[in-house]
Amino acid sequence: MDKILEGLVSSSHPLPLKRVIVRKVVESAEKWLDGAQCEAMFGLTTRLILEGQDPFQRQVGHQVLEAYARYHRPEFESFFNKTFVLGLLQRGYHSLDRKDVAILDYIHNGLRLIMSCPSVLDLFSALQVEALRIVCERPEPALCARLCDLLGDFVQCVPKGKLAVAFCQQLVRTIGHFQCASGQEKELREYVARVTKVSHLLQNIWKAEPATLLPSLQEVFASISSTDASFEPSVALASLVQHIPLQMITVLIRSLTTDPNVKDASMTQALCRMIDWLSWPLAQHVETWVIALLKGLAAVQKFTILIDVTLLKIELVFNRLWFPLVRPGALAVLSHMLLSFQHSPEAFHLIVPHVVNLVHSFRTDGLPSSTAFLVQLTELIHCMMYHYSGFPDLYEPILEAIKDFPKPSEEKIKLILNQSAWTSQSNSLASCLSKLSGKSETGKTGLINLGNTCYMNSVIQALFMATDFRRHVLSLNLNGCNSLMKKLQHLFAFLAHTQREAYAPRIFFEASRPPWFTPRSQQDCSEYLRFLLDRLHEEERTLKALSSLKPSESMGSDEASLQEVTNKTAPYTEIPYTNDSEKTLIEKMFGGKLQTNIHCLNCRSTSQKEEAFTDLSLAFCPSSSMENLSFQGPSCSPKVQDDFVVQASLVTAGSPEESAFCHPVPPGFGSETVMDEAALDNLPSELPCTENTLVSNEPCKIQINRGVSQKPGGENTPSVTDLLNYFLAPEILNGDNRYYCENCASLQNAEKTMQIMEEPEYLILTLLRFSYDQKCHIRRKILDNVSLPLVLELPVKRTNSSLTSLSESWSVDVDFTDTGENLAKKLKSSGTDEACCPKRVPYLLSSVVVHSGISSESGHYYSYARNITGSDSSFQLCHQSETLALASPQGHLLGGEIPSAVIEQDLENNEMSKEWFLFNDSRVTFTSFQSVQKITSRFPKDTAYVLLYKKQNSTSGFGANNATNGLWVNGDPPLQKELMDAITKDNKLYLQANH
Repeated sequence: MDKILEGLVSSSHPLPLKRVIVRKVVESAEKWLDGAQCEAMFGLTTRLILEGQDPFQRQVGHQVLEAYARYHRPEFESFFNKTFVLGLLQRGYHSLDRKDVAILDYIHNGLRLIMSCPSVLDLFSALQVEALRIVCERPEPALCARLCDLLGDFVQCVPKGKLAVAFCQQLVRTIGHFQCASGQEKELREYVARVTKVSHLLQNIWKAEPATLLPSLQEVFASISSTDASFEPSVALASLVQHIPLQMITVLIRSLTTDPNVKDASMTQALCRMIDWLSWPLAQHVETWVIALLKGLAAVQKFTILIDVTLLKIELVFNRLWFPLVRPGALAVLSHMLLSFQHSPEAFHLIVPHVVNLVHSFRTDGLPSSTAFLVQLTELIHCMMYHYSGFPDLYEPILEAIKDFPKPSEEKIKLILNQSAWTSQSNSLASCLSKLSGKSETGKTGLINLGNTCYMNSVIQALFMATDFRRHVLSLNLNGCNSLMKKLQHLFAFLAHTQREAYAPRIFFEASRPPWFTPRSQQDCSEYLRFLLDRLHEEERTLKALSSLKPSESMGSDEASLQEVTNKTAPYTEIPYTNDSEKTLIEKMFGGKLQTNIHCLNCRSTSQKEEAFTDLSLAFCPSSSMENLSFQGPSCSPKVQDDFVVQASLVTAGSPEESAFCHPVPPGFGSETVMDEAALDNLPSELPCTENTLVSNEPCKIQINRGVSQKPGGENTPSVTDLLNYFLAPEILNGDNRYYCENCASLQNAEKTMQIMEEPEYLILTLLRFSYDQKCHIRRKILDNVSLPLVLELPVKRTNSSLTSLSESWSVDVDFTDTGENLAKKLKSSGTDEACCPKRVPYLLSSVVVHSGISSESGHYYSYARNITGSDSSFQLCHQSETLALASPQGHLLGGEIPSAVIEQDLENNEMSKEWFLFNDSRVTFTSFQSVQKITSRFPKDTAYVLLYKKQNSTSGFGANNATNGLWVNGDPPLQKELMDAITKDNKLYLQANH
């Protein structure tokens, strides 16, 4: 019969005729056949099934095999034995590969035919081992899905016990290797269906043997947390999430986030890949697990991971909103990511450019589901725009697109914003009620952004937190005066005493805005600060001048004359004064003196000039990456030594230009102290030089400090002290930059040095981050990270009063052609050698204004600040400082020997973390010095720009008795009645409006 059947299927007879004959063959299966005939028939039908040339031959093979196996079961049991089946699985069938899906189909069908036979038990045992072997070989989705079909129908073939654990783990790895080779819809549907079959098998095994679940999940995490760049686990793993019991979320997430063996890099990879799972169309609860992991990481303060993942993946999550199948989950994750990432607008601004297109698309499709979705999305967008106010150029198109959708109330917005923030230090309800009733938990008041006025807000908050300056301003008697200082006093008073969460400084903004600043446009906060201090200084001088001409009662009545006199006042740097009583408040608080010496290398004469300053502008070292950039100020052609060239600029208050000069100095040349916040107590006002330090005329000897901080890539990270050292280091004037020597009456090579002669109470340092690109004709931003020392030692050269009367113009003081006693007298000071030795005056970091952005024409300003008084004793100096020696113009080190290395202290103490505040327009939050230090490493666009340092051990005119006076509030002097009445009235109006 087998010969007849074989000839028939290969003949050229018409197909209907063939079917009739095949039917006869199937009917003959009931007849008795000997063993040899049955085996021949089983062999032929097996070959037709596995190697049939067309569907008809394969169909005939299945029909005949099933018929003969039913009527000749013992013979088929003997044929379909363990050896035969294992041969198919391990070696294939003739030309058919062992991994061909047809082999599993044949075995699946054969098992059905011998289910009632005793030998099937041996086959089940063998197939358990073979199933594990197959998944270890990472089969393709089609073969793996076919295997899962077989195991689903014959659960006896599923590995048991220890084999079950290994099988589940290997099956998880196999899913992790799945990939869909085609992008066509049909193939994608088939791929998803196959993955679903595999995940359902795992679900059934987990239910049958619960001990396999945890090892399987561990394998899932191992796959998605892999940092192997050559392997990217498949998003098909998302199909497993829906089968994990939700009640296990808390335990599993806590276990993962607290496991010390899980590195941050692995956790970052795992979270990123879980977010990628949002694109899997049929997976359920993916968003639940993603949000749970985000919350778990926040609970253990893994903020670096959260920040990195949010910035990396938030655009992908937003793009998933376009696809209806995954839209609900994507919106849930997007909402949580945005509402928890509240310390910077960077994450929100990544999706801002895509909002309008999405809204327009969903409004035009007319689907009810799209409308409901847009209501949720617009509520989220309103919350974010409220939280990050001050970006009208970004938000205007969005507001236009969503204007027809309901806008949530301010109370609801605040409630939503307080639900998921990482920095929340209380439960959501209490925090919300606190904000609705007035100030935040910090007790500080924010400043409302009036439209790109973050440059002003950040500066005002920094000045307000300069405690001694604030107290001076609040203590002034300015009744009847309508000056800018009066408006600043009014603003400071409201910041100190208002019940509002944030105050709108409209009056002060209009009074203090430089005339050339375009309203509602981004401006330079350093330029604004310099203008503000100049105005305050000039107004006080003008008031003093007017007071000498007419009675004090009428000083503030003639504002026009005040403005006129102010405009005609000479620049600040040209104002001589003889004693402290003649100084203005700005001079007392921010004024210092800088002496510039130019030493002619031909005649050896030295010219000196002393200038006043209110801030120092420190330039960066040009590098190969900035070859096409020229810094602000006159260009120079510095020589490169030790791969470092620095360009520094001194900006004096009121000067119309910035004078720049270049210094070839190696890194690490200077003096810096790195200290813990909790390690600062009663720092001396001056740190004396080492005894027997001599100053010679030898060429400059440069010492390279070994303690310069390193970037991860090996590059040096400059510190503020480095930039200050570059600023003060000698400069050789040669070539086109030669100096005109009056003594020689010609251009000569010269050495230019600078020394600080008088230190300010508050030292303002501006890092010149904006450089001019000559090719593109724009100002670019230098994004280099700069280390911020908590303690800065400023070298100040003290001189006796007989030597301090220096001309305001260049003069020749010493002629080095003199010899003998004449030269010795001119070089010797009236005091000791210490008169020529700079003292290191310690300063504590008070505030940092940060610029977030990549150019000076755009971005955002915010500030970090804390309360520091001149005699602050709340800090304990508990570890040694590492001093980098400052070099004199002649090259000798003035700092003495280097003390022992600094031992880092723990900066994570909860109370210490509340010392620092983050002022971001209307929002004020607690932060820590560690956050200040790491801001650029976490956010490359966010860089320190303006720094305020407070000199230590100086009471600035406020004695300890004043601070403890019962009339003082929180250390501030009592306000004048006019101010207190205005604040009380405003507080009543505010409270009435909110109750």
